[in-house]
Amino acid sequence: MEGDLQRRLGRNLRDLRQAKGLSQEAFADLLLIHRTYMGGLERGERNITLKTVERIAGALGLDPAELLADHRAPRSF
Repeated sequence: MEGDLQRRLGRNLRDLRQAKGLSQEAFADLLLIHRTYMGGLERGERNITLKTVERIAGALGLDPAELLADHRAPRSF
């Protein structure tokens, strides 16, 4: 469904932020982005570029695919 990937990325970012015990503002500062942009990302409202996904993943020490992975659904092959 359209927008699912944006919402998934937002959920993953929010989960990572909360796991680190950071406020949205502190997490945005860590990533060198504005807090309101971070809020839009977490709500799945922003159409983020792949370049930005790579930059955020790099700052977090993650593979970019981890930000897009569906961690909540069981995998079936």
